[in-house]
Amino acid sequence: MFRFIASRLLQSALVLLVMSFIIYGLIGLMPGDPIDIMVNSNPGYTAQDITRLRAQYGLDQPLTTRYWNWLQAAATLDFGYSRTYSQPVMVVMVPALVQTAKLVGVSFVVFTVVALTLGVIAALAKGTVLDRFINLLAFAGISVPVFFLALLLIYFFAVRLGWLPASGMFTIGGEGGVLDSTKYLVLPVLTLTAAFAGRFTRFTRASMVEVLRMDYIRTARAKGAGKLRVVFKHALRNALIPVVTVLALSFGALLGGALITETMFAQRGMGKLIYDAIMGNDFNLALMGLLFATAATLLTNLVADIAYAWLDPRISLS
Repeated sequence: MFRFIASRLLQSALVLLVMSFIIYGLIGLMPGDPIDIMVNSNPGYTAQDITRLRAQYGLDQPLTTRYWNWLQAAATLDFGYSRTYSQPVMVVMVPALVQTAKLVGVSFVVFTVVALTLGVIAALAKGTVLDRFINLLAFAGISVPVFFLALLLIYFFAVRLGWLPASGMFTIGGEGGVLDSTKYLVLPVLTLTAAFAGRFTRFTRASMVEVLRMDYIRTARAKGAGKLRVVFKHALRNALIPVVTVLALSFGALLGGALITETMFAQRGMGKLIYDAIMGNDFNLALMGLLFATAATLLTNLVADIAYAWLDPRISLS
């Protein structure tokens, strides 16, 4: 197990290294740079001033040289400054990371529990009215765009009923605290849960239906195993293997959904931060934000591989 994890971490580091070069190159090829933005906002700059600024920021050097300089600085945990915020990149990213971790983490737990519960119920009630109703809810969640779903929830729960705040992260002028910030997380979490629970409910149902047909399930029933034992110990554990794969591969889509959700609900998270950095040509901040998304995807795939071995003892990680 230790050798496997160490090997995967080494592979992840190599992937991050390659991705950093690709992302740095793509950002460097974008039209305009920070100096162009400075010149447009200050028409009084002369040609000599522009040349001096480009030399000062290293923008007069080839792209590969600039990347090498950035990589050497990153090796010492110096990821540069954010042009937009005039602060070190990590100082800007940490609050956004915390906010996204809360939003994505809570949403992931909630929609996983909801999807597994509804998927198992639908599989056990296959062909009944309950099964059709759960499938209808799942297809509705898959079909409705995230931004439209967010608007519907804002309209009903914030505008019509007035139960929850429409947007923001905390009450301005309030005391703050956990309860106050929790109120502002309810609608974003509901949005992501409704958007992602449907597809995983379908995956869970399909996997459970297939597993319940297996010979070892009939054998367990023939030996007198109770219904709950058959479902949760024998069937669900094996049915989760393909579901875990889909969950791991869909983590990038979850971050994309978080970008839309954070924008709709004015949540200052990583998705919104990356979008603003790209639109504002904030190269250092955009690069680190995209590398964080890559690292998060690699980490979820590693966790999925470890989960395989836990779910099925026949799978060896040695």
